[in-house]
Amino acid sequence: MSIAFVFPGQGAQTIGMGKALADAYPEARAVFDEVDAALGEKLSDLIWEGEIETLTLTENAQPALMATSMAAMAALKAEGIGLDRAAFVAGHSLGEYSALCAAGTLSLADTARLLRIRGKAMQAAVPVGQGAMAAVLGLDADTAAKVAEDAAQGDVCQLANENDPTQNVLSGSKAAIERALVLAKEAGAKRALPLPVSAPFHCALMQPAADEMARALGEVTMNDPQVPLVANVTAEAVTDAGQIRDLLVQQVTGRVRWRSSVEWMAAQGVTEFWEIGAGKALSGMIRRIAKDSAMRAIGTPDDVAATKDA
Repeated sequence: MSIAFVFPGQGAQTIGMGKALADAYPEARAVFDEVDAALGEKLSDLIWEGEIETLTLTENAQPALMATSMAAMAALKAEGIGLDRAAFVAGHSLGEYSALCAAGTLSLADTARLLRIRGKAMQAAVPVGQGAMAAVLGLDADTAAKVAEDAAQGDVCQLANENDPTQNVLSGSKAAIERALVLAKEAGAKRALPLPVSAPFHCALMQPAADEMARALGEVTMNDPQVPLVANVTAEAVTDAGQIRDLLVQQVTGRVRWRSSVEWMAAQGVTEFWEIGAGKALSGMIRRIAKDSAMRAIGTPDDVAATKDA
């Protein structure tokens, strides 16, 4: 049995996530304390007792979701379940940073600060109301990419995420996304709907954020990962810290190739995926990609106990 540790992206956040882990495991609470210290604020208070609208702000959701994933990793480690169980690590968009923190490429404090910078930079890259994203259901990635190309008409419109065989996300200027919604339905999409996001992530409009991340990533120490990372933009394993730095910059404007990443891991013999952190969104996608694989979501003390007993 070969296992991959996978880490969720934005959208999985909920008020109270990770609180039970912090209450049950001092090691998990220490993760939240370190993230609070790195950011110079009590992000944990917002995560556990705040308003969901504030937690959902990109600059808060990104470090908060990473902290919750790392708290789950700390709880697993406390029970004797370590990174050595994983053949690969991977994460969906911001989850890639969680994967790299888990694999020892980035320190926890640096990861928290980088995600705060990333969240602010991605929000600031495009004025509110000028960009948009849309989910397209029922079309394959190639068809969705063609819809984006046809909808651009001089504006930016790109395939941003290939989530699973029939779920893809487009990103770009508001006008182009509105055209894409019409073209997607004409192309046979079961559904095409705008997403409630604050910025058009993973498209060329994010170039200012990519420039900011290149600067920020250049200022932190990065180690080769202890377990190979399956990168979003290449959907293949990478083990060199310098290459990972470059790929993280490319990821800001590039496509999140999640479907391709899961297919690649399955082809390498991965038979079980552990979704570590908040929610079960990735497990749902993986079930539609690698149908014969086993899934395990680990976000609560009960989940950790079940993993220990398995």
